[in-house]
Amino acid sequence: MTGPSRILAALAALLATFAVPAAAQDETRWSFAIHGGAGTMSRADMTPERRAAYEAALQRALDAGAAVLRDGGTAMDAVEAAIVLMEDDEKFNAGRGAVFTWEGRNELDAAVMDGRDRSAGAVTGVTSIRHPIRLARAVMADGRHVFLSGAGAEEFARDHELETAGPEWFATDARREALQRMKAEKVSALDVDLKFGTVGAVALDRAGNLAAGTSTGGMTGKRWGRIGDAPVIGAGTYADNRSCAVSATGWGEYFIRVGVAQEICTRLRLAGRTTLPELEDGAEAQASDTIQLTEPIVQNVSDAVLAEVAELGGDGGVIVLARSGAAVFSFNTSGMYRGRATSEGVNEVAIFADE
Repeated sequence: MTGPSRILAALAALLATFAVPAAAQDETRWSFAIHGGAGTMSRADMTPERRAAYEAALQRALDAGAAVLRDGGTAMDAVEAAIVLMEDDEKFNAGRGAVFTWEGRNELDAAVMDGRDRSAGAVTGVTSIRHPIRLARAVMADGRHVFLSGAGAEEFARDHELETAGPEWFATDARREALQRMKAEKVSALDVDLKFGTVGAVALDRAGNLAAGTSTGGMTGKRWGRIGDAPVIGAGTYADNRSCAVSATGWGEYFIRVGVAQEICTRLRLAGRTTLPELEDGAEAQASDTIQLTEPIVQNVSDAVLAEVAELGGDGGVIVLARSGAAVFSFNTSGMYRGRATSEGVNEVAIFADE
């Protein structure tokens, strides 16, 4: 057996301890998860009123996506429905309420991916599109390109008659004060942002299809057209029906270096096989050879990839939804705004790590 074969076989043997046979797709089953950013969060600074406001905002977004799936809608429609609400909510760093660049502008990024055929759309550096997630989806639907930036993305949005908004819609006093403090005190974005307010959603619909979406304003004081992981397919956003859907939030430079979203999905795709392909003769594993990606498997793989981010010096988190419907959160910060709902009756939102 070759070296790569031994490594893959060892991985399969380890994960088989958590494995159960894959079940046929249940046409009533759906699953959904969202996040509103991860970071350094203190209970002492979280007043009851502030906590209630965030929980209510998360619940609204969670309910919007869950309603789409409950009614038989697509995973992509559910992802869009939730993210649009969070882009309009100034509590999150996406759309309205996005952070300011060093020059005092709001520059927005977003991405979506469809697990059925791995089609994807992404935009970066847009300044006048009210819902960047809709623009990313329009890029995906157009199909000629995956990733558009700046003026070109804005032109594409106008051609597709997407809703625009002036700078006064996106700007908020809290974000402007954060930039001013960053410059006056000569501190980093991490010191003023405290959390990565990127928003995201992942969905599994009743047809068994997965989708992921992410939207962000980036980091306070970003310069030189900086792009983080959120709009980078494979880093902050990824979906593949063979394994999972992922949306990330965190220190983007590190998530890009690890390729977090695709790395998780690739490991889960390999973990979902009880019989690995024979590399020597090219034989493919059969559908009957797959195992169910249980919650422990999904959690262990997600935690392992986030550990690599931490080893490099980065922090943040991910929401991961497996083809089995298992939805997990993994983050190496003190908190992450998050929620999940399933057809089995799960419906929960949380903020701190111990919840």
